[in-house]
Amino acid sequence: MATQERSSPTLVLRSGGARDLDNVMKIMTAAFPPCFGEAWTRSQCSGILPMHGVILTIAELGRNPVGFSLVRAVADEAELLLLAVDPAEQRRGIGQALLDEFIAGALARGAHRLHLEVRDGNPAITLYRAPGFSPAGRRRNYYLGPDGAAHDAVTLLLTS
Repeated sequence: MATQERSSPTLVLRSGGARDLDNVMKIMTAAFPPCFGEAWTRSQCSGILPMHGVILTIAELGRNPVGFSLVRAVADEAELLLLAVDPAEQRRGIGQALLDEFIAGALARGAHRLHLEVRDGNPAITLYRAPGFSPAGRRRNYYLGPDGAAHDAVTLLLTS
C-alpha cells in the first residue's frame, strides 16, 4: 500500500491592522474563556490599534488566521497586551512563534524591559517563563472565575 504524504501549511507571521479585527475577535472569543473576563472587546482593540507603538501580529497557517499578538512599545519598554491562538491549533508552536516575535521585535526596537500580565493558574505561564520572564508583581483578586473564586493577575518581566 502506498503512503500519501501531505505537507503541512507553513506558519506565517504578518503585520496586522484594522482589517484583521473580525479574525482577531473570532480567535479571541474561542481562546479566552468568557468566565474570566480576559478577552478584550472589539471597541478596545480598534481603539488601541491606531496608537503610536501598538503592533498587531497575525499568525496564519495556509492563509488562515489562527493566532495573534497585540503589543505596545513605549520608550525602552514593551508590553505584550494580548496573545491568543485558536484552540483547534494550539500545541503546534504558534503561541511560541508569536512570543518569540514579540521578544525579538521589542529588543530590535531598543526595549530593555518586556512586560506581560497573565491570570494566575493560566497554563500559558509555562510558555512565558521558558524564555526568562519572571514574576514582578501581583494584582490580588483581579479576575473572577466561573465559580465566583477570585484569581490574581501575575505581572511578568524580562529584562535585557
